Amino acid sequence: MGCCNRSNGLLAGAVFGAVVAFLGGILIPVGNRIIKGTVEKEAVVEPGTTAYDTWVSAGANVYRQFWFFDVTNADEVLQNGTIPVVVQKGPYTYRTRYLPKENITFNPNETASFLLPLGAIFEPSMSVGPEEDNVTSLNLAVAGAYSIVPEQLLEIMIKLSKSSLFQHRTVKELLWGYTDPMLKGTVGLFAPYNGTYDGYYTVYTGKNNISKVGIIDRWKGNRILDFWDDKYCNMINGTDASSFHPFVDKKEALYFFSSDICRSVSAGFKESKDLKGIEVYRYTLLPSTLAAPNDNPDNACFCKNLKTTKNCTLAGVLDISSCQGGKPIYISLPHFLYGSPSLRENVLGLNPNEDHHYTFLDVEPTTGFTFRFAKRIQVNMMYGPSKYITVLKKVKDYTIFPIVWLNETAALDDETADMFKTELISRIEMLDLTQKALLGTGVSIFVLCLIAYTVDRSFRNRIF
Repeated sequence: MGCCNRSNGLLAGAVFGAVVAFLGGILIPVGNRIIKGTVEKEAVVEPGTTAYDTWVSAGANVYRQFWFFDVTNADEVLQNGTIPVVVQKGPYTYRTRYLPKENITFNPNETASFLLPLGAIFEPSMSVGPEEDNVTSLNLAVAGAYSIVPEQLLEIMIKLSKSSLFQHRTVKELLWGYTDPMLKGTVGLFAPYNGTYDGYYTVYTGKNNISKVGIIDRWKGNRILDFWDDKYCNMINGTDASSFHPFVDKKEALYFFSSDICRSVSAGFKESKDLKGIEVYRYTLLPSTLAAPNDNPDNACFCKNLKTTKNCTLAGVLDISSCQGGKPIYISLPHFLYGSPSLRENVLGLNPNEDHHYTFLDVEPTTGFTFRFAKRIQVNMMYGPSKYITVLKKVKDYTIFPIVWLNETAALDDETADMFKTELISRIEMLDLTQKALLGTGVSIFVLCLIAYTVDRSFRNRIF
């Protein structure tokens, strides 16, 4: 009787172990569905969700660091046609994006519209000097008028105002504006800025289709741009890069639109990183983003000027004059990273470094939120040779001249990181641990009881 009880007990134990293992196995897909449903619900941009609270506020501190290219041989360039030599000067740091979205309106088609207010506050403690520091830089008015004003007229304007190809200006003036003696108006790289807005933006909330959350439906009321003479280049793709859809797959490219460069771009997965104990996926702009059309045919529609781009063979720069009122402004990565060698041969003193000059996004893959980013771009202007303009008579070729490069950056703060780890990661880890514990314990009980039962049966068979 005791043998039967022992055998029955072992069989019951094996059954119990199988049930526990089965529960552990069932908990895996059930738990995953629970997590997926919760994340997707909280990722919708509507009042009451985590995504909305993050989206509507100013969020983490965003800083823009500026490095200027100080010309060291301006007189030699003018008098002898010497190649310009520049020295990087900076950073001069401003806090930006500290104002929450305005005029938020939810639309019937599951989109939300808003204005993004712009502002910049100087941060002396994060800068190498005051805003009043002087820089010898390209004359913004002369370079800006070069492609717009007839050369004979521009020569008269330059002489009457006693202007030149280069000028001495403060950091504050170059960034935010000054009264130019030649144009008799305000000139500045980002003038006007404070008190202005970017948008309207209209984005999908993700309600009923979480894969579309954050994707831009319209910018300034339009679904496509009108800066480029091509449907492909005028497409507005992706989000604003502050977030993406949940459950990001590292195999997919992430698309986003940047009004700073008047176009959409994509980023590819580079590597996983640890950010305050949270795994994030680092996405970077590919070198092909600003490649010449002969290397990346998709960029053919971004080539606007055959002369300055050497028949569209120049890599590493984007002519955005079409969205800057015709002013010859070119965007590149800092120090012409990934650019054609001629860009650094025409202006000396540039030293591209991928670690310091590439753009990246660190995206938390479960939620799709961007937890850290560094947007690094360089603002350049173009000038060239002229038979009529005195300050350009010694210039031998079209020159895309670097004025300033900026690093706009933000990162998850400690308090938000701790909250994220407590509210999401710890729960996922606990569920995962429970799943594994049930599965492991159940399998162990089942196997041990089954072995013991087999041994017991074998022993009893030998006795009887």
